[in-house]
Order: sequence, then structure tokens, then C-alpha cells
Amino acid sequence: MSSQVSESARLFDPYDYDFQEDPYPVYRWLRDEDPLHHNPESDLWVLSRHADIYAALRDDATYSNKMGVSIDPSAWGPFAWKATSFLGMDGKDQHRLRSLVSRVFTPKRVREMAPQIQRLTDLHLGRTLEKARDGETIDWIADFAGLLPMDVISEMLGVPEEERAEVRRLADLMVHRDDGVRDVPTAGIEAALTLFGYYEELVEKRRQNPQDDLTSDLLAAEIDGDRLTEDEVISFLSLMVVAGNETTTKLLGHSLYHLRRHDDQFQQVFDNQDDLVVPWIEETLRFDTSSQMIARYLLADVNLHGKTAPAGSQVMLCLGSANRDDRVFTDPDTYDIHRDKAQLAQSLSFGGGRHFCLGAHLARQEAQIALREIVKQIKDFEIVDEGVRRVHSVNVRGFAALPARLELR
Repeated sequence: MSSQVSESARLFDPYDYDFQEDPYPVYRWLRDEDPLHHNPESDLWVLSRHADIYAALRDDATYSNKMGVSIDPSAWGPFAWKATSFLGMDGKDQHRLRSLVSRVFTPKRVREMAPQIQRLTDLHLGRTLEKARDGETIDWIADFAGLLPMDVISEMLGVPEEERAEVRRLADLMVHRDDGVRDVPTAGIEAALTLFGYYEELVEKRRQNPQDDLTSDLLAAEIDGDRLTEDEVISFLSLMVVAGNETTTKLLGHSLYHLRRHDDQFQQVFDNQDDLVVPWIEETLRFDTSSQMIARYLLADVNLHGKTAPAGSQVMLCLGSANRDDRVFTDPDTYDIHRDKAQLAQSLSFGGGRHFCLGAHLARQEAQIALREIVKQIKDFEIVDEGVRRVHSVNVRGFAALPARLELR
């Protein structure tokens, strides 16, 4: 397998468009040949094996979040928390902020969102199916998967319906990376500033006139007299919009894309409907996770596999590689919705340790509601390969366009 990786690819470059199209051969080479990899051109260290990443996610004393989770120069630094909330913090600061947020962003609140998620699923899927009935080729991302998660987040935060399309457009610009540009592009920076301004206004409106939404509840959250500052509320709203929207959109796209490429499994899911939706989601999360990699800042030297990454270094934890590690998963490059549950439990798609994704339960609930409705109403899903286009992003993997022709039940 290592012979399939070109010499140029042996210096790990997460900005490379070819790598982003298919990172998995590079990941395999790294795991087998260079599990603590160093790219001297960017001075970036890379961990690719499941065991090393699992340990790193639980070792805050060495692998720090205080500089953020993205290696983009404009996003990396001591103020990263302003855009990534508690993902850009360590220790007591992280515990305090996450504890306050968790007071209102609870599993119970997510469960109670089920009727709204169902309503929004019915709305967007209904419009998509109308296009399909008229014989149109639909774009699974633009017509459904890119709409539902943002509307769910917006509903939670209290963003009016007429403003959601613009919020979604800004969030997409924040994630995209231009070819050859090794930082957040100008359009992404402008989008982030616009979005921060928008949430600043929303927070002020809710401060003056609280509503039954998450933004109002965040402003009211309190532990022993301690409350979130306005900047902390805005940073969490920003995290929700990017992380909560992008990762679930990509999960919904990957779920249909990979299942449709395995005819026997596709038939089993669509014949059995509800019975196989959960394992379908979990295997998709393992096989091609939306969150491919996250950065850490080393507070101490790391000695692994005969090398030393020095304190002060940037290191990438490749979650997508960990999920394909044959030291943990049987035949990991095979998509198998019948994979053993004990193996699926080892997936690192939502991270681990104190930074385990707070929105994991929301992503899973959205996907379950949406995909159960899809198998009820759609008989077949034919992907139009020539129109398929992937997102280009350092951290996130998924589709920008996924055209398809639908056969309805």
C-alpha cells in the first residue's frame, strides 16, 4: 500500500487538494511507515494511529487546546477560543465554560427538539421529493443535507427563518479553503466577522427581550453566581453554527454516498427501513468521518516511535486515520453496516476525553430522524457521478455537491 503514495505525499500537507479528495492512502502510509510524522517545511507533526490519538485526546497536560484546533495561521493562537469556545481552552477555563454551557445545552433539550427536527425534515424533504417527482436531478447537499442541520441549529438559537439562508452562506465560507492558500481566505475572514456581528446583535436582543431559545438560556445560565460573558456566548454560538452545521451536513451526504455504492447493503437498509438506520449512521461516522483532524499544541516533548516532537510544536491528530486503523478495526477500508458494535464503539469521530463533542447527541438524533424518513419515502437513490464535488477544507471532509436522481415509493 505504501508504494501507492507518491514521494510528494510523504510530506503530510492537509491543504493539498489531492490529499483532501482521498486522504486514506496517505493515512495508511503514515500509520505503517511513519506514525509520528514531521513535515519540516511547515514544522507540523502528525499522529495517525488509533492508540496514539486516543491517548492524546485524554492528555491535556501534553496536548493542549489553548491555541485552538485549526492550524490556519489566522485561527491559531491564544484568542482561538473567541471562535471555537471551550475547544480553544484547557483545564479550569475549559471546565468552567463547558459546565455553564452544559447547564442549558442538555441531552433532555436535544430530545425535546425531536418534533422540530421532524418538522424541518418533512419541510425540506418534501420540497426535494417534489423536484424529483417532476423528473429533476436534485442536489442532495443544496436541497436537503445542507439545509436541515443549519435550520435545526438556527431554531435552537432563535435565528429567524428569513435570516437562515444568509447565516448558512457565511458558515460555508468560513470552512472553505482556496487552492494554494494556506490560511482562512479573505472571504472566510469577512464571513466570520459578519457572523460575529450578527450574533452580537442577536445576543443584545435576547438580553433586552429573552425568548424561549438557547441564546436566551445561555445568557441566564449560572453556577454559584458565575455567568457567561457576552463574548463567551457569542463564541459558543459561532461554534454551534460551524461545528453543528458542517459536520451533520457532511454525515448526511456521506451516508447516502457510501451506502449507494454497496448495492446489497443499500437494499437491506431500504427494505428493513428503521432496523438498520443506527448501524448505517455509526459505520458512516467511522468509515468517512466529517471531522478528519484536529490540532493540538504540545506543552511537553512527545517521545513516540523513535522520534521526539518538542514542546511548542503543532501536532495534528488525524481522527479519520484512527478510524481506519487495522490495529483496531477488522478490514477497516471496507464499508460494513453490520460491523461489530464493540469495534464501532472505538470510533473517534466525535473526539474523546474532556473535549468529546458536546453536539454528538444532536448530530445522531438529526441523522436518525432524517434517514428514517428518507428510507420511508425513497425507493432508490442514483448518484450522478460527474457532478459530485467535495468540499476543500483542512479539518472537515464532505460534499459540496451530490447530484442524484430519486425513485420514490
